[in-house]
Amino acid sequence: MSILVTIILTVQMLSALAMIGLILVQHGKGADMGAAFGSGGSGSLFGASGSANFLSRTTAVLAAVFFVCTLALAYFGNLRPASSGSVLEGVAVEAPASATPAAVPVAPASGAAQIPSK
Repeated sequence: MSILVTIILTVQMLSALAMIGLILVQHGKGADMGAAFGSGGSGSLFGASGSANFLSRTTAVLAAVFFVCTLALAYFGNLRPASSGSVLEGVAVEAPASATPAAVPVAPASGAAQIPSK
């Protein structure tokens, strides 16, 4: 089960990093207006409008993968063990008083005793 959680967590991290990269590469809505007046570079790797469609669709797919991974991690994080006993069943029993040496509790030192003298 821990291997599955590790795989899901790895996929979630990779999709988050890829989404961050794709979102930073995309141009905003106002970038097209600047390109119309000649201030922006109109040539791009994917053509005039191909980059917006490709990048936005890829971002949407990565967001869906991230969301599914988050739901799966939440599901596996809330699974409880099948034992229907008390939480304290696994606690070790304390040793009898005769096995431990009798210790006299020491009173804490006062604040004046803790100040170093010259």
